[in-house]
Amino acid sequence: MEPLAAARSLTREAAALRADRPALPDHVDRLCALVERLDPLLHAFVPEPGRHRRLHEEAAALAARHPRPSARPALYGVAVGVKDVIRVDGLATHAGSALPPGVLAGPQAGLVGRLRTAGALVAGKTVTAEFAMTAPGPTRNPHAPAHTPGGSSSGSAAAVAAGLVPLAIGTQTLGSVIRPAAYCGVVGFRPTHGRIPLDGVLPYAPTLDTAGVFTADLAGAALAASVLCDDWRPPAGSGRGPVLGVPVGPYLDRAGPVAAAAFAARLASLEAAGLTLRRIDLIPDFDEVVRHLRTVSGYEAARAHADWFTRFGGLYRHETAAAIRHGQGVDGDDYAAALRARVHFAERVAAEAAVAGVDLWLTPAAPGPAPRGLDSTGDAVMSLPWSYAGLPAVALPAGRSPDGLPLGLQCVGAAGGDERLLEHAAVLERLLAEPAD
Repeated sequence: MEPLAAARSLTREAAALRADRPALPDHVDRLCALVERLDPLLHAFVPEPGRHRRLHEEAAALAARHPRPSARPALYGVAVGVKDVIRVDGLATHAGSALPPGVLAGPQAGLVGRLRTAGALVAGKTVTAEFAMTAPGPTRNPHAPAHTPGGSSSGSAAAVAAGLVPLAIGTQTLGSVIRPAAYCGVVGFRPTHGRIPLDGVLPYAPTLDTAGVFTADLAGAALAASVLCDDWRPPAGSGRGPVLGVPVGPYLDRAGPVAAAAFAARLASLEAAGLTLRRIDLIPDFDEVVRHLRTVSGYEAARAHADWFTRFGGLYRHETAAAIRHGQGVDGDDYAAALRARVHFAERVAAEAAVAGVDLWLTPAAPGPAPRGLDSTGDAVMSLPWSYAGLPAVALPAGRSPDGLPLGLQCVGAAGGDERLLEHAAVLERLLAEPAD
């Protein structure tokens, strides 16, 4: 298979659609033709036999509500992929599982309501690893179809990278936005935990679960965030480049040789461009942090699935069933201790950033390029401490490996500082457009 990647700008497409370029019926026809042509190879979307008719009906209703181009909402007509752990009125939720869809049904997610109020058309459900955990779906990487797109938001990342839609929604508990964005060569933005409401989203571990977005660039991510995030307020420009913190030590040592070499080259180019880098031994207790994270995620996953697993345990895939059984064995006191440790860890990261004057923590977005094969979605290790602390993060495309696979750079901001994170990351996005030496 040839590469299928051709990501599209959300901001440009949204502006064109508001001006009827093209008109919505033609837009829907092109969208559905593209999905019908490419998705049998890519498997980014959950199959939907009535997609074309449904989208034409929704587009007609949207056009009737907003006849004047000057008064159309921000995402008028934009096609959005929605991860199949997020409930959407009119579409069944399967969560990548064999459970009866009626068991998983419920009110539409608030974030989907925000998208639709902003004029978006839900192109369909995107494929997820089972219950947003580790058992992979059939989605292929658009850049290298023999390789994983990452997960668990596999279909969302692949759909944006392939140009099927300019915006897709995913979720991240451990690394399920940042990693697939890096593997697929797109932007992935995971805001501060709780910044996007999660009502109507099937839980994995509520202390950690966060909705996020995939777009071709940061301008698109900022547009999507302005619709989805509570109280979004773009900051006034700071007038300076961000100070970058590099968390050296056991955490950064988990990057593989390809990612580490590319990261070193990017750091050198950023320093040469005049940015300040400060190398800080931030997480010397990395193994303990990960142990606490796994305690929280396992304990909460077992409780989230308690009823479903009791009734339908035989329908779960073995990876998911094993994770739930492990979580069932987590002691309540250990869980409580891990929650306390989470607070202390987040406070420590904030304190280190304040003392060092760091605006962004900078790391590889994944320990390497997308692995070959579809039996795994890869390793979430580079996202783990930031997910544990609930911090906002964004993955930026950052060149390619020697064999041509995308690599990503992860920028991590302060809790609640999502707007500033995207502003600072935009400086890096511009610099990363130039090849590293």
